[in-house]
Amino acid sequence: MKRPKHILLRLLLVAIPLLMALAPAMAQNTMYAGQSGDLGVIPVVGDTYIWELYKDATGINFATDPGNCTPGDAYFTGNINTGPTVNVTWITPGTYYFKVTAYRNGCTMNLKVGMMTVINALPTAVITPPPLPICAGDPAHLTVTLTGTAPWSITYTDGTNSVTIPNILTSPFDLVVNPTTTTNYWITSVTDANGTYTYIPPITPVTQIVNPRPLTTPIFHH
Repeated sequence: MKRPKHILLRLLLVAIPLLMALAPAMAQNTMYAGQSGDLGVIPVVGDTYIWELYKDATGINFATDPGNCTPGDAYFTGNINTGPTVNVTWITPGTYYFKVTAYRNGCTMNLKVGMMTVINALPTAVITPPPLPICAGDPAHLTVTLTGTAPWSITYTDGTNSVTIPNILTSPFDLVVNPTTTTNYWITSVTDANGTYTYIPPITPVTQIVNPRPLTTPIFHH
């Protein structure tokens, strides 16, 4: 639901002696916890690249100190940290640094350091497709599975009417609806303590089938 980001850094990199002044070399970006995205450079023919991740930059000399990030905080997908483009999954909210070093013939050419801010993931809400039809006039119980931090607020629609339910404290949530005919339902937005996620474009609806009741007729006894 959250689209992966691709961050491209031009390898018009500062030389190592100049990198001690980090501010001019910083590229600042933001990702959500649990989100994966690409980090990339514009490749130069003949260069190879190695990437490193840092969770704590206190006292770090980026020119010489190796990455110190643990897989529980962030990791390279497939454990691949070489090449002009790498993919990183960011797990824990916080401030991170990433470094890419260019090599040619085994010698360091230059490097660049960027900063990544990882924030709490936005919430999600998913309606489980109803397992059984109901009869006209009966309520339907739809299960909504939520992620994020309670309390939640969800807005759902049947395509005509939108309803907002605030202060949901537990997941899954029992959403009770009263359709008179077969009806589609879908979530349009969900809010938790960290923010609001709006489903654009709309997510695939679930369908609650409603069977009509038989017409009322006299019952005769012989």
